Amino acid sequence: MNELLLPLGQVAAIGGAVALGPLIWWRQRSRAGTPTARLRALTLLALFLTFDLIVFGAFTRLTDSGLGCPDWPGCYSAASPVGAHGHIEAAQAAMPTGPVTHTKAWIEMLHRYLASAVGLLILTLAVLSWRLKRQDGEAAPSPWWPTASLAWVCVVGAFGRLTVTMKLFPIIVTGHLLLAIGLLMLMAWQREGYEPRPLAAPAWLRGAVAGLLLLVLAQVALGGWVSTNYAVLACDEFPSCHGGQWWPHLDFAQGFQLWRELGQRADGGYLGFEALAAIHMAHRIGAALVFAAVIAMVLALRRHAPAWSRWLLAAAGWQLATGLSNVVLDWPIAAALAHTGGAAVLLALLITLLARLSKAQP
Repeated sequence: MNELLLPLGQVAAIGGAVALGPLIWWRQRSRAGTPTARLRALTLLALFLTFDLIVFGAFTRLTDSGLGCPDWPGCYSAASPVGAHGHIEAAQAAMPTGPVTHTKAWIEMLHRYLASAVGLLILTLAVLSWRLKRQDGEAAPSPWWPTASLAWVCVVGAFGRLTVTMKLFPIIVTGHLLLAIGLLMLMAWQREGYEPRPLAAPAWLRGAVAGLLLLVLAQVALGGWVSTNYAVLACDEFPSCHGGQWWPHLDFAQGFQLWRELGQRADGGYLGFEALAAIHMAHRIGAALVFAAVIAMVLALRRHAPAWSRWLLAAAGWQLATGLSNVVLDWPIAAALAHTGGAAVLLALLITLLARLSKAQP
């Protein structure tokens, strides 16, 4: 038990040191504000760092650093790669291009430190929310939203551990990504509760936004499945897939077997090109459907919320450009990170829009 608790406490302490800077900045900037305004500012800060965590998590995956420290929460039971220098040196000497190197270990641990910092910010937000509730009673904002965020971030952390202990099991890695994005959406909705800005529009529009939100979430899940299975370059051309073929032989049954190890079929054999191409093509088809749905929403919003229509159009255009760049430029890290970040921004926009439409309607 001490082998788990000691590095957990040490990593949490380093995460607290990382969180200290943003907390000091928040305290100085919001000192003159009302308690509710201070909670809103802290929520926005946590939201921003959650976005950073999602992008840095994508960077960790794209640099193959997810197993840079093959145990959890520390690195070979140490709080940092400094204390694990000998273990990392031995692993790197045995496999110079393997999953454990000094650079990959630092990337993985920096991701864990940032995750700890986000968790501590959300913990602070929950504590302050309950304190304000005791002081102001019914006049205070509900503390249950930050409490839900705190519970959610704990689940995200648990999946982060499983990502390591289950050796990048694809469904776990994809679930970890979706939970992190879910936390971002929860924080965005929570922030709207501190500063309600209702948006008057027909009742049907709220249902349409909710439907689009679910469609985008499904597409993000497909994108996560593409990334965690390294299927981006299974189709290395556009608009065709591979070798000039628009519709090569695709094995959807193998590609979408969810419970299997990375690079393997459920029976233990290697996952073939046809399965990877099926994963990629499913994401392309989903992208076309989502883009068409976003354009329809942009047209619907032009009359009722023209600024929102422009923001959604910009987000959809960004996703189209970065998605195509991943294929035609052989999956550069910059384009892949931009694509992940764009997906997070699109979902944050949609959940914020839904919150404002919901505030305006009974």
